[in-house]
Amino acid sequence: MDNSAFQGPAASEDDGVRNRQLGATLSTSSSADLVSPQKEKANEKTVLLKRKVGLLSGISLIAGTMIGSGIFISPVGVLSSTGSVGLSLVVWAGCGIIAMLGSLSYCELGTMIPRSGGEYAYVMDGLGGVFAYLYAWVSVFVIRPSSMAIICLTFAEYALDPFYDACGPPELTKKCLAVVAILLITAVNCYSVKLATRVQVIFTVAKLLALGVIIVGGIYILIEGQTGDIDTEFKGTISNPSVIALAFYDGLWAYDGWNNLNLVTEEIKDPQKNLPRAIMIAIPLVTFCYIMVNISYFAVMTKSEMLATPAVGILWAERILRGAFIIIPISVAFSTFGAANGTLFSGGR
Repeated sequence: MDNSAFQGPAASEDDGVRNRQLGATLSTSSSADLVSPQKEKANEKTVLLKRKVGLLSGISLIAGTMIGSGIFISPVGVLSSTGSVGLSLVVWAGCGIIAMLGSLSYCELGTMIPRSGGEYAYVMDGLGGVFAYLYAWVSVFVIRPSSMAIICLTFAEYALDPFYDACGPPELTKKCLAVVAILLITAVNCYSVKLATRVQVIFTVAKLLALGVIIVGGIYILIEGQTGDIDTEFKGTISNPSVIALAFYDGLWAYDGWNNLNLVTEEIKDPQKNLPRAIMIAIPLVTFCYIMVNISYFAVMTKSEMLATPAVGILWAERILRGAFIIIPISVAFSTFGAANGTLFSGGR
């Protein structure tokens, strides 16, 4: 007789234990199979932008982009819309305050949403992909290209000015040089982020030195007792609010670029600290320089003389630097080239 017949309950119990163990093993294996894609995804290498923008580079990106041709041209528009020296200086200070408040708002957004792209990243989080796409489309195809074209055309005009008479350089020559500048800046930014930031620092230092020459020259004139139209203060002030708003429009053109650092947030070293520090240093520095440069202009030229010239910086140089007036056109060329580099560097993000 088969003995297994007498072991039925025990064998059945053993089979049940083995089945439960096998089920647990299969369940564990199944769970492992379900989790493994997530683990593999987590282990995938993420492509990140290298953090090569330090505090000095951040300050240079803001200040270097803001200081372009505006401070050499915009004072005429601000003065014509305010009518007085006093209100003109108030408008320049007010534009600096507006830029500072906007930058502080962007600073908070940049630390809360630490991604490159600036407005694109903020619109994406706040309003969704459709509005972010529309902004990116307009920025890539309209805003940035037109801004680069204007800045580089201004660079070409001032770079060629010393080589031509009062009639100025031919339009075709200016456009060709502007194209060369755009291609050169593009090549620099494509080659290396570090090289692009070094170029930005160098040109920012150069334009600050140029503004320093104008400021020191104005202080020297004031020490000699020549105050120009500064003594007129608020005489002739225009009280029409809409006209004064145009003065702010002209002034804010010279402050354009205060938001550029937020476009490269992912590349900033320690953005929680360096982003606000760069903003708190760069914008007050630019505001101080702009106000002091305007005081220097008013100390050397009368209001009527300023309104009659399209480029007050050149006239100031002819009055004070005389034979060395070529320094200012070259400085404006440096300023616009640095602004174009900052615009392309940030716009590519």
